[in-house]
Amino acid sequence: MEPQRSPLLEVRGNIQLKRPPVKAPSRLPLPGTRFKRGPDQMEDALEPEKKRTRGLDTVTKIATSRPRAPALTTVPQTQGQTTAPKVPKKTGPRCSTAVATALKNQKPGPAAPAQKPGAAAPVLGGRKPTKRPAWDLKGQLCDLNAELKCCRERTQTLDQENQQLQDQLREAQQQAKSLGAECKTLEGELARAQAQAEQGQQELGNLRARVLELEEQLGTQQGLVQELQKEQLGLQEERRGLAARLEEQERRLQASEAALSGSQAEVASLRQEATTQAALLVEQGERLHGLEMERRRLHNQLQELKGNIRVFCRVRPVLPGEPTPPPGFLLFPSGPGGPSDPPTRLSLSRSDERRGTLSGAPAPPTRHDFSFDRVFPPGSGQDEVFEEIAMLVQSALDGYPVCIFAYGQTGSGKTFTMEGGPGGDPQLEGLIPRALRHLFSVAQELGSQGWTYSFVASYVEIYNETVRDLLATGTRKGQGGECEIRRAGPGSEELTVTNARYVPVSCEKEVEALLHLAHQNRAVARTAQNERSSRSHSVFQLQISGEHAGRGLQCGAPLSLVDLAGSERLDPGLTLGPGERERLRETQAINSSLSTLGLVIMALSNKESHVPYRNSKLTYLLQNSLGGSAKMLMFVNISPLEENVSESLNSLRFASKVNQCVIGTAQANRK
Repeated sequence: MEPQRSPLLEVRGNIQLKRPPVKAPSRLPLPGTRFKRGPDQMEDALEPEKKRTRGLDTVTKIATSRPRAPALTTVPQTQGQTTAPKVPKKTGPRCSTAVATALKNQKPGPAAPAQKPGAAAPVLGGRKPTKRPAWDLKGQLCDLNAELKCCRERTQTLDQENQQLQDQLREAQQQAKSLGAECKTLEGELARAQAQAEQGQQELGNLRARVLELEEQLGTQQGLVQELQKEQLGLQEERRGLAARLEEQERRLQASEAALSGSQAEVASLRQEATTQAALLVEQGERLHGLEMERRRLHNQLQELKGNIRVFCRVRPVLPGEPTPPPGFLLFPSGPGGPSDPPTRLSLSRSDERRGTLSGAPAPPTRHDFSFDRVFPPGSGQDEVFEEIAMLVQSALDGYPVCIFAYGQTGSGKTFTMEGGPGGDPQLEGLIPRALRHLFSVAQELGSQGWTYSFVASYVEIYNETVRDLLATGTRKGQGGECEIRRAGPGSEELTVTNARYVPVSCEKEVEALLHLAHQNRAVARTAQNERSSRSHSVFQLQISGEHAGRGLQCGAPLSLVDLAGSERLDPGLTLGPGERERLRETQAINSSLSTLGLVIMALSNKESHVPYRNSKLTYLLQNSLGGSAKMLMFVNISPLEENVSESLNSLRFASKVNQCVIGTAQANRK
C-alpha cells in the first residue's frame, strides 16, 4: 500500500504549483500541537510571496484561482518519515508501546519552500505572465487584492486541514489509551490464570499427600475402629440435641395455640364492642336528630320573639356630587346599652319655611322620631346587613316561608340592598347572592345528618299589574302578557307563574348567571319602555325542598326577596301631557299595589276573615309568603338628602305602621 502523505503537505504543494523543493525546515505545526498563528500572522508569512507576484497579468490570476487538488492525497514518503502501522485490538501488553512509538516516529515531511523574493511567477500554459506597466496602479491593486483573497482562502483551508489532523491524532491517542487499558486487563487475566495454575499445583500436591496419609490409615485397623467410635458418639450427641429442639418446638406450638385462642377471644370482644358502638352510633344519631329538631324549634322561637314581622331601616350614604345634609338632619340615638348596642332609633328633623313665630323669625325645625327593630346608618356595609338576617334566611331550610322586602323611594338604595353593586366586588354583594350562598353552605352541613335539599329559582317583575319573566331567553324576551299567576293544581295552595322559567340551582355560579340574565332583561326593558325597571316590582323566589330519607321526613318553603318599586307620590301640580299620563298610570299602579300590601299586612295582623290578596298581582303572587306561617322582614330605605325629606317621612311612617303589626305563630311546612 502506498504510504499516506500529510494533508498539509499536499495543500502546500497544490498552492505553490509544484515548485522545486528547497532545503528549508517546514513551518507547519507537528501533529498534536496547536496552530497558534492567526489570519494576520499568516498574511505576514505570505507577504514575500505577495510582493513576488505583483505585476502579474490576468494569466497569473487564472493560474492562482484554478481549483485545488483534494486535500487528502497520497504522496511518496520522504526520507526520515515512518508510517504508523495499523495495530489490531487486543494484541497483548506491548500494543500501547507500539502505537506510541509509531506516532512518535511519524514526522512531517519537508514542506515546499517559499519562493524567494524576486523570483519569476509560475508559468501557466507555457506562457509567461505579462507585467503590468508601472503606471497601472489600479490594475496592480486589483491583482494584489485578488492574490490577498486567494492567500486568505488558502490560510483558512490550511487551518481546517490542521484541525482535521489534530482530530485524527486525538482519535489515535484515544485508541492507544483504550488498547493500553485492554492490555492491562489481559495482563491481569493472565496473572489470575497463573495464580490459579499455581493454586491447582498446590492442591494437587496436597491431594498426593492426602493419598499417602490415607494409605497409612488403611494400614492400621485399630485407628479406623477408634475413628468410627468417635463418630458414633458424635451422632448420639446430635440425636440428643435434635430431641431437645423437638421439645422446644412443641412448647412453642402450645404457646401459639394459647395465643390463638386469646386472639379469638379478643376478636369476639371487638365484635361485641363494634356492635355496641353501632348501637351507640344509632343512639347518637337519634340524639343528634332530636337536637336538630330542638335547634329548629328554639331558632323559630327566637325568630318569633324578634317578631314574625320585622322592620329594618337603612340610610344610604351621600353619593359624589350630592349636597351634604345639614348637621342634625339625621340622628341615630344610642340604644339602652349605650354606643355598643346596635342602633334601633332614627330621628329626622324637618324645617317648614311656611311656619313662623310672632316675631317673624322662622319656626324651629320639627323633629320626627322613629323606632325599628334595627337601624343601619350610612356607614353600614352589606356584610353587616346580611349578618342581621342570616338566621331568618336559614328558617327557610327549616320549612318556614320567608319574605324580605326592600321599600322606599326611587334612588334610596333598594336594588343595591337586594342585588348589590356593579363590578362584581364581593364586598358589595347584595342579599340575594349572600342568602343563597348561606343556604347552600348550611344545606351541605345538614347533608352529614341525612338531609338532602333541592333549590329551584324564578325571577319575575310586575309592571302596571303585568307579570314579566326576567329569566326568559330567545324570542320570549320582553314578552309579559303571556305570564299569569295560577295554582299549581286542583286543591293545591302552591302558586306558580305560567310560561315563566323555574331553574334548578345548586351553586353560586348558577345564581350569578341568573342574576346577570335578569339584569340584562331589565336593561332591555329600561331602554324600551322609559326606565320601566325602576318603576316595577322585582320578585326573586327560591323554592326549597328538603328530605330525610332515613326518617321519612320532608319539608319545603319558599324564600322570596322583593325589590319594590319607588314609593314616591304623584305631584299634584303635574300637567297631564302624553308622557305624564303614562307616568300617572305607573304611579297609580305602584301606589295601589303598595297600599294593597299594607292592607294585607293589616288584615293579617287583625286576623280578619278576608285578606285582600287578589287586589294586587304582587300580594297574590306572595300569598304563601305573607300568611300566618310566614316570617316577613321589611327594609325601609331612605335618602340622606334634605330635598327628599317629604318622601323619607312617608316611607318611615308606612314602615312604622308595618312594624306595629303582629302576626300569629309561624308553622313549618312539614310532611
